[in-house]
Amino acid sequence: MSDLDSKINEHFAGFVVRKDLVKAVKGNAIVPTYVLEYLLGQYCATDDEATIQAGIEIVKDILRKHYVHRSEAGLIQSTIRERGRYKVIDQISVSLNEKTDSYEAVFENLGIKKVAVDSNTVKAHPKLLVTGVWCIADVQYEFTEEARVSPWILESIKPIQIAKVDYEQYRDVRRAFTSDEWIDLLMQSIGFRPEAFGRRSKLLQLLRLIPFVERNYNLIELGPKGTGKSHVYSEFSPHGQLISGGEVTIPKLFVNNSNGRIGLVGYWDVVAFDEFAGREKTANKALVDIMKNYMANKSFSRGINPMGAEASFSFVGNTDHNVPYMLKNSDLFEALPRQFHDSAFIDRLHAYLPGWEIDVIRGEMFTKGYGFIVDYLAEILRHLRSEDFSNRVHQFFKVSEKISERDRTAISKTMSGLLKLIFPDGSQTDAEVEELLRLAMESRKRVKDQLARIDSTYPEVDFHYIGSDGFKRGVTTVEEEEYPQFYHTRGAADPEGHEEVPIEPAVAPSPHDTKERVVPTTVSVLPASKIAPALAEGHFVYAENRKGVSYDKLFGDYLDGASLIVVTDPYIRLFYQIRNMMEFVEMMIRRKPPEDQVKIHLVTAPDEGNVSRQRELLDSITAACTGSVVEFSWAFDTSGTAHARDIVTDTGWKIVLDRGLDIFQSPIKTEGFSLGDRLQDHRVIKGFYVTYVKLAAETSKTIDPAAGEQWGR
Repeated sequence: MSDLDSKINEHFAGFVVRKDLVKAVKGNAIVPTYVLEYLLGQYCATDDEATIQAGIEIVKDILRKHYVHRSEAGLIQSTIRERGRYKVIDQISVSLNEKTDSYEAVFENLGIKKVAVDSNTVKAHPKLLVTGVWCIADVQYEFTEEARVSPWILESIKPIQIAKVDYEQYRDVRRAFTSDEWIDLLMQSIGFRPEAFGRRSKLLQLLRLIPFVERNYNLIELGPKGTGKSHVYSEFSPHGQLISGGEVTIPKLFVNNSNGRIGLVGYWDVVAFDEFAGREKTANKALVDIMKNYMANKSFSRGINPMGAEASFSFVGNTDHNVPYMLKNSDLFEALPRQFHDSAFIDRLHAYLPGWEIDVIRGEMFTKGYGFIVDYLAEILRHLRSEDFSNRVHQFFKVSEKISERDRTAISKTMSGLLKLIFPDGSQTDAEVEELLRLAMESRKRVKDQLARIDSTYPEVDFHYIGSDGFKRGVTTVEEEEYPQFYHTRGAADPEGHEEVPIEPAVAPSPHDTKERVVPTTVSVLPASKIAPALAEGHFVYAENRKGVSYDKLFGDYLDGASLIVVTDPYIRLFYQIRNMMEFVEMMIRRKPPEDQVKIHLVTAPDEGNVSRQRELLDSITAACTGSVVEFSWAFDTSGTAHARDIVTDTGWKIVLDRGLDIFQSPIKTEGFSLGDRLQDHRVIKGFYVTYVKLAAETSKTIDPAAGEQWGR
């Protein structure tokens, strides 16, 4: 086990399970993950391997004997008849037969109907009246000569959900974990291997959970196929219901006027609409109007009396085009059905999760580590729905007063949800709050910016917040930075496709100065073609998960004309890091005329324990450059003083990088047949910054590459 897995088992013994066990027991059983983990939690919630293996066999035996496969329904019916009574695991729904004034159950897989149910069972589990609920049930068979009486009787029923959760214990134990450890624990709890995701990608995955922890929260996620958009709503919680967008009706969703019975919004914490996108799809106008009213006011009305509910809505669907195409030709909501491509509906969405930033789900992304039994976590999140954490932001930051009340509410609800998920104990720092606040504001800004495209009556909105230092910090979306030439519709970008933003020094405001000061955290929106055509000094921040960035665009113009380039990066150690160095060399070979020559010298640190392999790979670059326009050399900084990561040229340019050359996320493994693997422009980046500094002439001097000497420091 990893250190994190050991820590998880130490503090949450009995409430966690090894996530790869689900596959080990599932077989061909078509059951949600929370059903399987409920059973695994009864027998495998331990780190003792022998107990786990014994528990797996017990769970397999339970599924083999009691889970009803549709193909074996007849055999199970016969077993119930012969034994008189038998326990089954099935999806059960109940309806009232008005002719006989009795409740009758339907067993989805077992294929039996008109199963007698007593009133007390229905009162104890009212969700059975709305939709199917997975249950462990005792079914009896008593044949009678009376044709109108069904022989099937539901003797007892137990919905599959954990009985009791100690929230105070959960909150107290949270303090034993760092923020990064807790986020990784949540990632493992939903089945993913944290190491396969960057920081922003992890937060986007957790954004999908906010509807479970926040009442009346409206989230939309549109993106490519295969990114697991509906997984969390169908597999994660017994309190969420996933329905196809084409199956929605007013009686099913809100209220049936014929009998006054409330629909899905009255019984479920989350109602998710799968396959919601599709321009060719149509929707009932009356349904859209009721949905808009409910999303805005938490209530709906059919008939005389208005009714309220707390269910959150999640809309998930596939996009037909990539982001630049949508921004150039329409908007990021272009895939919605015509009736929902409406400014009033869109304005009621609290957050737009950019599905195009989510990787296609691959085998190596699933975890083998420990995470919460999903039903346990689902109960915790349900408990948190009654709390409000949005006021915690005010201790550190003030959201712009210029945004509308609807924008403010959206940001507050997203912030409250993220804080409940990551900091239920209130241990957040100002830096951690700022990170989440930027994500919350960006998620709402994405909605508002597209509304300006769809409806010209929407005013421009300046999304920013002010810190305790009195400085104003602007917020942008990733696609705004990546495609400024298409994103802005009101003259925000200049004809060259980029906007220069001056860097202001971080000077504390005078107590007598009431003027707003601006310190942009993202200092420039850069064009896709050139990073710095004028070779200007400057500081640039790149948001995680964007594309269109390459070494050539970052460094090329600043390295032209240089005959000596020194790269200082102590982390050119592992194979992929050394490959980055090789790609840097390849970039220079492509840019240099064949008659020119340039020396590239790398100063790095030894990879303790694997230094021979590191030497071999670095020497391979030296050998590969023989006879080319590049002469490559390298040296270890044995003094241990080379902590900075930068590139310095003999033409007087110094390029400072917080991540060195390690700016790209791992590409999708497709045996080389991936654009992200072959072309840097198509690779997803990590978050990083780059600073261009022009050195004074007297600080530049030649160096001896063999000595590893550096200059201009």
